[in-house]
Amino acid sequence: MQSISLYIHIPWCERKCPYCDFNSHPKESSFDESNYVLALVKDIQYSSLLLENKKISSIFFGGGTPSLFQPASFDKILTAINSHSKLSSDTEITLEANPGSFEKEKFVEFKSAGINRLSIGVQSYADEFLSKLGRIHSARDAIKAVEHAMDIGFNQVNTDIMYGLPGQSLKQCLRDLNNAIAIQADHFSWYQLTLEPNTYFYKNPPSLPQHDLLWDMQTQGFELLEQHEYKQYEVSAYSKSVQCQHNLNYWQFGDYLGIGAGAHGKISRFSPFAINRTLKKKHPREYIKHAGTNENEQIESISDPRTLIFEFMLNGLRLNQGVSFELFEQNTQLEKDELIKSSEKALQQELVEHDDEIIRTTEHGKKFLNDAVMTYLP
Repeated sequence: MQSISLYIHIPWCERKCPYCDFNSHPKESSFDESNYVLALVKDIQYSSLLLENKKISSIFFGGGTPSLFQPASFDKILTAINSHSKLSSDTEITLEANPGSFEKEKFVEFKSAGINRLSIGVQSYADEFLSKLGRIHSARDAIKAVEHAMDIGFNQVNTDIMYGLPGQSLKQCLRDLNNAIAIQADHFSWYQLTLEPNTYFYKNPPSLPQHDLLWDMQTQGFELLEQHEYKQYEVSAYSKSVQCQHNLNYWQFGDYLGIGAGAHGKISRFSPFAINRTLKKKHPREYIKHAGTNENEQIESISDPRTLIFEFMLNGLRLNQGVSFELFEQNTQLEKDELIKSSEKALQQELVEHDDEIIRTTEHGKKFLNDAVMTYLP
């Protein structure tokens, strides 16, 4: 049975963060939980044929801040999904949550609704840097939220932590990471703050650490996580035991259905083979208005072999273990030799390596990942 993941977008936050380039809106702007949930259910029904005879391997509620919604809303959404493709007990169902007290109080009900993994947007355990990032929670809120999630039985809890923050020193970076490690959550997304277009920080850049300092933060932070048995399995993902199945599906070029305002999807089409990239209406009002109709979705079909190879490697090079040639052939319907030929430049520059079964980024390639990816551009 083929597997598929679902990404479901909730486009509202209490307040837009200055570094965020995701499709999100302040809560006071156009917030309409009940009608938005109805629109999501219509969207799921509209896409139900894509779910038939497929195993749903993961569901991810992203945002925005999905934990602003009531637990009953997620129960309705999961019930709608279950009516078209039976969810199994091992389906990973993640909810992104903020560590504020309002969201924390709903964690038990989220679990009862079927959520079994929380991804908590901590970003920093230092009040000074939370303020600089425009976050509305405190370091104490963050500690309490993560501990509460584990205490009530969430066996899978991810915390998002940033480094390279405005004015941050190496000592402050490592102290932040040590504070995160002390709580003993199972999974970290630990990544560098970058200035993305269409954000407040991009238009009004703060003073960020320079390259040499960022390199020290990255290398010493990696060593610290390794010392505490957090294994890096992707560029910014570290785990003691369970890896995030939803993100692994992205990185392995698996199919996923995008539901919600501005949600992207990737669906394989056969006879002839192509990848359909889908995009839903971006603004919540437009999405609600057109939910359940073909006017709500743009589709781009990709069949060019060089583009398929680029998209496959754009994702696969992020994984420490690499990706198998078998997976490449399965998810692109191309031959192994085509990938090896397209990898000639990266191989010559020692950015990638391969054996009979797997192609992966070298240690040198991990340091220059963007350069490795660019060698595959069509």
